[in-house]
Amino acid sequence: MAFSRFTTRYARALCAGALVTAAAFPAVAQDPPPAAPAATPSRLAWVDTRQIIQQTPGYAQAESTLTAEIAGFRVEVERLQAQLDSSMRAYDQQEIVLSPSNRQAKQQEIRQMQARLEQRVNELQTIAADRERELVAPIEERVKGVIEGLRAERNLSFIFDVGAPGNNVITADRRLDLTAVVIQRLNASQ
Repeated sequence: MAFSRFTTRYARALCAGALVTAAAFPAVAQDPPPAAPAATPSRLAWVDTRQIIQQTPGYAQAESTLTAEIAGFRVEVERLQAQLDSSMRAYDQQEIVLSPSNRQAKQQEIRQMQARLEQRVNELQTIAADRERELVAPIEERVKGVIEGLRAERNLSFIFDVGAPGNNVITADRRLDLTAVVIQRLNASQ
């Protein structure tokens, strides 16, 4: 209750100060405050870009190409892993009979093989990610262009992507779904 008495007293002091200030200065004609812009209703829609991209012409071929290239990468990684495993098994069998210096040399050799394997895996992951961007980026740009065109054409304020990772949309009006329209336009443009 002390807080509300303080705020009331403070409000009265401000009002009294305003009255004194208003009495000290003669009234001056002032321009009315600018009118607020007319409120236009926000127009919303949504799409599922995962579904759109999967049905976009050219995506199946891009995915097939990427899958084949990644399969080649897997074969290389499996071959390198098999070599490392073989070296580790050989070391385990010989460890007891190896001199301390030979044991250290073999352990160092295995660590180097493991480091080369990890480096090559990282290189291949980077190559795969770059290749995926290279194959999918043109498709995504076409999709984005169609979505932007629909947004402008229908005078929409926002189009949400319910297929995006981390999407927080729980439910939405199906009448606002433009996914099928985007797919239809992409297929018609081919």
